[in-house]
Amino acid sequence: MVLPLELIQQLKCSDFPTQQEYESWIRRNMKVLEAGLLLHPHLPLDHKSDSSAQCLKQIINESLQNPMDIGNNNESMQNLRSVVMSLARGSYDESASEICHWADGFPLNLKIYQTLLEACFDKNEEKFMIEEVDEVLELIKKTWIVLGMNEMLHNICFSWVLFHHYVVTGQVENDLLSASTNLLKEAEKDVKSRTDPFYSKSASSMLSSMLGWAEKKLLAYHDTFCRGNIESMQSIVSLAVSSAKILVQAMSLEFNNKMRNEANVSCSRVENYIRSSLHDVFTQASSTIHSP
Repeated sequence: MVLPLELIQQLKCSDFPTQQEYESWIRRNMKVLEAGLLLHPHLPLDHKSDSSAQCLKQIINESLQNPMDIGNNNESMQNLRSVVMSLARGSYDESASEICHWADGFPLNLKIYQTLLEACFDKNEEKFMIEEVDEVLELIKKTWIVLGMNEMLHNICFSWVLFHHYVVTGQVENDLLSASTNLLKEAEKDVKSRTDPFYSKSASSMLSSMLGWAEKKLLAYHDTFCRGNIESMQSIVSLAVSSAKILVQAMSLEFNNKMRNEANVSCSRVENYIRSSLHDVFTQASSTIHSP
């Protein structure tokens, strides 16, 4: 059974208080299908040649724009079911199977947990958290035993969610960035006591995304920061350094290497940002001087 598909097919708009809630619910379930069948599938996919994967991606994109099309159109629902089951029943020997192995479990669990954490934000004002955030977090943490989460992964996931909201809402709410950075620092402390690289490696895509975003700003920080946004620089440096430290620790555990000295990781990163930005400024100044 592919649970999100069954839920979409069985529950109707009349089962929800409002059409808006129903549409939001469909979007969430389509995102879960995307995560389980396309982003973290049980079997590797060739997205360019697999027609079922291409078809599902198109259906998901259309349903995110117009979720009622899936809910009210029997033909659309049958197309969705056909494509989903085709992908879910694949096997390594390319034979059809009656058993659904549709997701690579733990990465999907992380995606589900991130989706749960989104409930901490006001759906009408995405840059603001709801007043009941502490109570909601306590409820979300009850899923740890089911999803295989722990304190470190919670901190990384929540840091990512806060960071994502900071970015998509225009990078104006520095409190979100600061909170994201603080959680990442806590995760950095936790990862030091881990001997299994699995957990920190599982979150590497989130950490790499945050590190990449921060470094784009820091490698040319003379162009990035000015009087109006300079207060965010400290948090962005901290975000980059903490992400880098956790990633280095994960690699060290995976390959049984001795971890580089923490101070070296921090210093080398900051030194690289300074050198790169100064080089950029020097290049700009030189081109200005030599221009006719």
